[in-house]
Amino acid sequence: MSDPVEEYLARLFGAEDAVLASLREDADRSGLPPISITSATGRLLQVLARAIGARRVLEVGTLGGYSAICLARALPDDGPLLTLERDPAHAGFARRWISRAGLAERIEVREGVALDLLPALDGERFDLVFLDADKGPLPIYLDWAIRLLRPGGMVIADNALWGGRVLDPGEDDADTRGVREFNQRLANDPRLTGIVVPMHDGVGVGIVKQPGTEGRV
Repeated sequence: MSDPVEEYLARLFGAEDAVLASLREDADRSGLPPISITSATGRLLQVLARAIGARRVLEVGTLGGYSAICLARALPDDGPLLTLERDPAHAGFARRWISRAGLAERIEVREGVALDLLPALDGERFDLVFLDADKGPLPIYLDWAIRLLRPGGMVIADNALWGGRVLDPGEDDADTRGVREFNQRLANDPRLTGIVVPMHDGVGVGIVKQPGTEGRV
């Protein structure tokens, strides 16, 4: 059964333009997993990116490019976005739609397993990291996000409620454990101020604290 609150938010804040609507339809026809962010979540990403003045973004998990397009649209005209995708077919699909969105010059889709690609970024700095890939390694992705983010930078993760499985003590698969540990870290890591926003399947949001404020809530 549909959620009337979600429907209200989607109508009010999540209207898709022709590019994003066509991307979603093409993804369905092409058999991509139906796990892309919602349109309202895309708007939330844009609000958060603009709130911190993000200029450079890293995304882990491209899928069809929907969230990358949403985030890139919230950046300055010269703001780059790097997105990592392990599936070559998904990467190719995303590149086509990123080009149709007029963002090929600003969004780079880098193919490979994220845990293999992330070490090459060590020493770089991003303003925002969006995590929307496999959930088992989510705590490791969080470690990398904190390492790569500037002070005051933001880490965001989709599916932080994991379909309610995080609440069920009988659920103990690797993905559920990964989401639970991520949420625990978001709540308790002294380097972060975090929260899970309970919209759709939960959006985890954390800010990297400024030096000297690590012990403060």
